[in-house]
Amino acid sequence: MRAIRCNQYGPPESLTVEDLPDLAPPPGHVVIDVKAASVNFPDVLIIENKYQFKPPLPFTPGSEVAGIVREVGAGVTQFAPGSRVVAFTGSGGFAQQALAGESACVPLADGVDLELAAAFTLAYGTAHHAVVDRGALQPGETMLVLGAAGGVGLAAVEIGKALGARVIAAASSDEKLAVCVEHGADATINYSSEDLRERIKALTDGQGPDVIYDPVGGVYSEPAFRSIGWRGRYLVVGFANGEIPKLPLNLTLLKGASVVGVFWGDFARREPERNYAAFAQMVGWIGEGKLKPYVSARYPLDETPRALRDMAERRVIGKVVITP
Repeated sequence: MRAIRCNQYGPPESLTVEDLPDLAPPPGHVVIDVKAASVNFPDVLIIENKYQFKPPLPFTPGSEVAGIVREVGAGVTQFAPGSRVVAFTGSGGFAQQALAGESACVPLADGVDLELAAAFTLAYGTAHHAVVDRGALQPGETMLVLGAAGGVGLAAVEIGKALGARVIAAASSDEKLAVCVEHGADATINYSSEDLRERIKALTDGQGPDVIYDPVGGVYSEPAFRSIGWRGRYLVVGFANGEIPKLPLNLTLLKGASVVGVFWGDFARREPERNYAAFAQMVGWIGEGKLKPYVSARYPLDETPRALRDMAERRVIGKVVITP
């Protein structure tokens, strides 16, 4: 099989395409013929050794795949060769075959688009855990989403609307904001051309948002947090900007506000029943047309470095996938 390999930590251009032996499943695992693998921002950080998850070198990056089960290991009971699945693998996804634990796989119906399924798990799992569980967003409340046109941002926009909240989408271009509006955003902020604090103030009548969803970090975190409403919840989702902000904690006192960490991967591992319940709710929302995963680009396996470079430079809208 062909696979993308990270032989040394570095930028996307340092990755190579290699021929590797076909995979064999150990007990409790399945081998998947990968039809689509989602590109997520942590993939960029992992290959540069900047993420908390550090697979030993050399490794194949890619954490989220959809495809057809090729072979099952001893003890696997839920799946058989030919089963359609989506799986969160942690690594190994950017290849023609991927290995996943049985418990990390979710069965897919025959009619489910595999590219959309691959784009769903991490982004929507993260967003639901953040907005519903950690942020406790309520109908009628207002949520500000930073980086709203990215994969986890757009998922948060849709989930906020499914919950009956008012959603303000912030992004770096009018093109990105137009996509946010198509996915339900009630108002927008272009923080490349508008003053973030003044625009938040105008859109919330000076009250500030109840929830702020921040997968970006960097220079926009402090002005956003200074704008939060009374008893607001500031959700720390990630640092796509590359800079971990330092927030003045006196602001939590003045606003009665909370800074809340979001780590979906560990939540899914530690609290699998609640994670399954979250996905059951989201599957229902998909059936009702409230969630519409958006895949904006598809790359062949050889162009994985370009996909990761586009992700690193924030040129991606919604989700992009690799199609081995």
